[in-house]
Amino acid sequence: MSCKRQLGDSENVKKIKKRNKREEIAKLSPLIEDEDVKRGVKEAWSQQASYSHGGLELNCYPFPHCIIRNFIQSDSFTENLKRELLELNFHEKSNDLYKFKQSDDLKKRKETHITGLRAAIFGQFRTWMGEVLGVDLEPTVDISCAKYQYTDVLLCHDDELEGRRVAFILYLVPSWEISDGGTLDLFSTDGNFQPDNVVKSLVPSWNTLVLFEVSPTSFHQVILHTWLNPLYLDAEYQAQVQEEFEDSSEIQLKNFLKEEKFKELNEALRLAENKWTKCGPPNKRCYETALLESSPECVSACWELLRSEAFFLLLSNFTGLRLHYLSPSEEDCEEEVDEAQARETTGSPTEKLASKNTKVPSTPVCVGELRRWTHGGYTLLHDGDASRAEYALDLLLPLGCSDWQPDFGGFTSYVANEEDEELLTVYPEENSLALVYRDKETLKFVKHINHRSSTLPIGDACMQTFFDFSFVYYE
Repeated sequence: MSCKRQLGDSENVKKIKKRNKREEIAKLSPLIEDEDVKRGVKEAWSQQASYSHGGLELNCYPFPHCIIRNFIQSDSFTENLKRELLELNFHEKSNDLYKFKQSDDLKKRKETHITGLRAAIFGQFRTWMGEVLGVDLEPTVDISCAKYQYTDVLLCHDDELEGRRVAFILYLVPSWEISDGGTLDLFSTDGNFQPDNVVKSLVPSWNTLVLFEVSPTSFHQVILHTWLNPLYLDAEYQAQVQEEFEDSSEIQLKNFLKEEKFKELNEALRLAENKWTKCGPPNKRCYETALLESSPECVSACWELLRSEAFFLLLSNFTGLRLHYLSPSEEDCEEEVDEAQARETTGSPTEKLASKNTKVPSTPVCVGELRRWTHGGYTLLHDGDASRAEYALDLLLPLGCSDWQPDFGGFTSYVANEEDEELLTVYPEENSLALVYRDKETLKFVKHINHRSSTLPIGDACMQTFFDFSFVYYE
């Protein structure tokens, strides 16, 4: 079962439907109606924290998931619901990923208790999910029944389908043990944010609902909260950042990483175990890049964060650029406005608007380096990198540059191709994420570093070197 993010409405048109006389709406757990519980779940979910109350449990490891026991209040209702479901026609589903039996879509079934469950899910529970997650969900829900028997299986997957936002499972099983199999296995992720090991197994339990997000950030969202200043994960603040960025095509986000993470990175980058290699040729550049296989774990984790799908989506929110196929495009926004206007005029979407172009999944693209800058480092103007795409987003995250002065050099200058006029200068600033959007005719260089540690007082020698993560993202 799943819910999808709302595609866009100015206001839902209310339609009066004659209710099936035999319908018996499922009465859901009192926890769903408890306003204090709803606030608690919403706050915990947004902060990636744990929460429990009665038969409800929210846990965010390895990714946010919520368990609601005794989801339907009436035992007789659940028993009758199970009976109606078992009387349906089931179709065998089998491929490399799964093997089980599945019913047809339950949206059109007329059975009393199936209809009652559908009404509760589409109504009260959908509203609750939207409020808890802080998103608008479509008024309809995909809902079907799956029957698993001995040797049936559903292997590791991410549930990510076009528009899908939330997935949930309502278990109607007899007394069950972990040795019976059929557990819902939750995976941790490796350094590339791919499923790694099963770290938690949920045993099916009668009348228990399990709910979780299924966007690309379902696995990755945890690391964003681990590393980033919470201010930059706030949706309203992201909108402010985007507005400022769209006005000037550049922005600096100060105190971007959490203080403890930034301190850990700074210390790790100065360890002797790090290995660096000279980057040339001298007629283009002179600096050192990290050999990441030798880097401490926290350095590798930050590197993977900056190239993760979750970070692509975050950058899309900061800039308004479509860096990931699930981030909204200008066409999406125009279609939402058109559809809303059509609903206001006709009461329903037009035939043309109803058939939307589906987004084609594509792998987000970026290139990056972890660089070490010392006396004599520089880059020169050259257009080799600029020719890769019409437009690109540059990211710089400096470290170890406390009290760096402009006359030391080491700053990044942007200039128009074949012109001397400087368009923008980005100075190294501790824990300040710089984003710059440029076209292929805008080139950049890093000013020669003329600063020597020998001129510094004792205790300030660490200023001879600074580091930066340098990435380029492509739409």
